[in-house]
Amino acid sequence: MTTQFRFSAQSHVGLKRKVNEDSVISLPEQKLWVVSDGMGGHAAGDFASQLITDTVAMIPVGLGPAERMHALRDSIHRSHDAIKAEAAARGGGTIGATVVSLMISDGHFMIFWAGDSRAYLLRDRQIEMLTTDHSVVASLVEAGQMTWDEAEHHPQSNAITRAVGVGGELELDKVRGELRSGDRFLLCSDGLTKYATFDILKNALSNTPIETVTDKLMQIALAGGGADNISIIVVDIL
Repeated sequence: MTTQFRFSAQSHVGLKRKVNEDSVISLPEQKLWVVSDGMGGHAAGDFASQLITDTVAMIPVGLGPAERMHALRDSIHRSHDAIKAEAAARGGGTIGATVVSLMISDGHFMIFWAGDSRAYLLRDRQIEMLTTDHSVVASLVEAGQMTWDEAEHHPQSNAITRAVGVGGELELDKVRGELRSGDRFLLCSDGLTKYATFDILKNALSNTPIETVTDKLMQIALAGGGADNISIIVVDIL
């Protein structure tokens, strides 16, 4: 059975930054979508996120589901090594990027991620966060001391504990599950989730068609202040 889908994607520099250090890529032939949020400042963060999406873009067309999954994971690991090498060539310092990816095939979805870019699933008008941030505040959420919505306002909300290009060996987390007709996936950088609670996301995703849903979410982030780059991909399963 061939999975039918529609999608929309966009990225915006926001209202306060001069450079968009986010990078997004949609590869419908591969049934693959990626959001990456660069860190390390101008000419470093944008390099890192773009390298990740450029490397993913080189995955050959026509691979089977298992081969595509391995190719995606290998692409992210190669990016990790290449970003570390670039940081060393520039004399050290931190260069890195978050990554969140969605791949669909044969009635299933699979998500790889590192950092605090997120994947959500809207199913039967209920929203679920499929990823867990690799961040300082995530441990507080998991301990029941605050909600994800409250964590966005914590002083250390931007402190991530895992990123592509940072540290030793990269550890990618993975989640997978079965697709259902009517599922709607959201991939985004934290430039959106700073301004959009679960209820705001649920309302926007439940009531906006695919043609305008990324515009709607982008306007929520910009109206909230747009202090960071904003990247959004929405994928509908038909």
